[in-house]
Amino acid sequence: MYEPNVVGDWHEYDEHAGLRVRVHRLEAAEPPRGRDDAAVGLTYFSVRVTVENRGARHYGIHLEDGQIDVRVGPDGEGAFIDWRNSQFIEGFDVYPLRRATAVVYAAAPEAALTHVDVQVQLRVEEEWADRRLWAGGIGVLESTAAAAPTTAGQGSLAHQVSAFLRDQTEPGTA
Repeated sequence: MYEPNVVGDWHEYDEHAGLRVRVHRLEAAEPPRGRDDAAVGLTYFSVRVTVENRGARHYGIHLEDGQIDVRVGPDGEGAFIDWRNSQFIEGFDVYPLRRATAVVYAAAPEAALTHVDVQVQLRVEEEWADRRLWAGGIGVLESTAAAAPTTAGQGSLAHQVSAFLRDQTEPGTA
């Protein structure tokens, strides 16, 4: 069975030596140019997608709207993507030992933010790379879930990912 990457993990592309990508810094955040009227009643969050070149040659990359899909909740419903506030990578040459980062602002119901899936399909040198999936959660409801350990879904992938991320960010854990 295909296992998604956990938010923060790097994924390397075999067909493009040294090129790797990751989805990281998934957090609640207000957009810099104000909320979109279509997001009334939703909670905003942001996610960063970083492409890094650890190879010996430069690559021309594209990571634009339509190449990043954000799904939330256990049913994988589409999040509202705020294209006006998001920053994409449009035709950028990533040279060796350099990075380029896209920042996507999205909104969804607060209760769905404990399970966020981000799918990325990078375009490199005018060729489409394979789609990759990252799974994580914002933890907006972490304290509620911890207070009620008999809640359904304790063994779900979203719960396991949230627990892993929580353990990695707590001080004193290895």
